[in-house]
Amino acid sequence: MGSRVFALARAAVFATAFIWIWTWFFPRWFARSKGVALELRPGIAAIALMIVGGAIMLYCVFAFAWTGRGTPAPWDPPRRLVVSGLYRWVRNPMYVGMGIFLLGEALALPAVTREMLIMAAVCWVVVTGFILVYEEPTLRRLFGEDYIEYCRHVRRWIPRLTPW
Repeated sequence: MGSRVFALARAAVFATAFIWIWTWFFPRWFARSKGVALELRPGIAAIALMIVGGAIMLYCVFAFAWTGRGTPAPWDPPRRLVVSGLYRWVRNPMYVGMGIFLLGEALALPAVTREMLIMAAVCWVVVTGFILVYEEPTLRRLFGEDYIEYCRHVRRWIPRLTPW
């Protein structure tokens, strides 16, 4: 139990800092660089996307800490392979959740919508590269055949219709 609580504390610190950068710092930086006020105009679609994306991210951070005994940070990864919950449908639900949240935030911040969408697209390209070059090879090395079998059944970005 103690290792789970410590993992949850580490994950909470990392997740808070990471989410702050993408959802607080960058939108304000974009607005300042354009010389515009950052006005929040959340519509139903924006709110729905942010709630869904945020819930997915929170679930994944919790799963990494509780089940995997680690965090989303590359320097403090899960010690156990997490293939339950949302990970039964798609291999990278945390990234998917962040993308969904950023799309909602882009809609809610009309002054920087274009910049937020460009940032989300650039992040998707960078994250895909990170996954291909670092994350997947590392997981294959750490978890061997279990991870390889998981990859055979669960796609990287497109969710399965039924859980694995």
